[in-house]
Amino acid sequence: MSQPVFVLVRPQMGENIGGAARAMWNFGLDRMRLVAPRDGWPNQRAVALASGAGRLLDEAVLAEDTAGALEDCTFVFATTARARGLTKPVVTPERAMEMAREKIAAGERVAVLFGPERAGLENDDIAKANAIINVPVNPEFASLNLAQCVLLTAYEWRRGAVDVEPERMEMAGADWASQVEIEKLADHYEGRLEEAGFFFPETKAEGMKLVLRNFWSRMAMTRSDVQMLHGILRQMVRWKERGD
Repeated sequence: MSQPVFVLVRPQMGENIGGAARAMWNFGLDRMRLVAPRDGWPNQRAVALASGAGRLLDEAVLAEDTAGALEDCTFVFATTARARGLTKPVVTPERAMEMAREKIAAGERVAVLFGPERAGLENDDIAKANAIINVPVNPEFASLNLAQCVLLTAYEWRRGAVDVEPERMEMAGADWASQVEIEKLADHYEGRLEEAGFFFPETKAEGMKLVLRNFWSRMAMTRSDVQMLHGILRQMVRWKERGD
């Protein structure tokens, strides 16, 4: 078992089961177990909401009770927004999925329990868990939709399982402008502005030119950007000359 099992305990609506399956598959998880779904199983509403994740529903394991769904697991997390008077470690989804990776790497079998939509997991279910996952939500409105809770947890699993750049630039086929190209653009604008008498008074001209050069160097420009800015200035000069 190279990933945690997500166990939906007594889910009430097929739509939420389908939404949970879709959220799981978005982040590369495909081990779902269902404990006594209220409207029976299989459920066509679940299939409709799962979209392209129908395979998860086809392969979902059905169990009569929570104990049966967890019988092969060695470590269990329970998701709940409320204190239940039980002494257990309480972790964020991020920390829970870090722990899950560590335990799975050590050969353990990990499960995450998600409760029914109306009231969440019961104390009897939570008592079977080794730790509680608590999402840091608004305390005045702590209720999460089943599929939302699944998505948050699955996202944290995926975030730690793949190396994702925190920020990147989508170049869309473009290349960055070289320093020479930016320098030529600066020369072009400086020359035309000089002709137009922009650098006035003369005592401030050098400082103005320095500010303008600094302006160009701060801009992250592609070659296309540079070509467009050259073209804009040429067209403005042509238009002015036609007007004269």
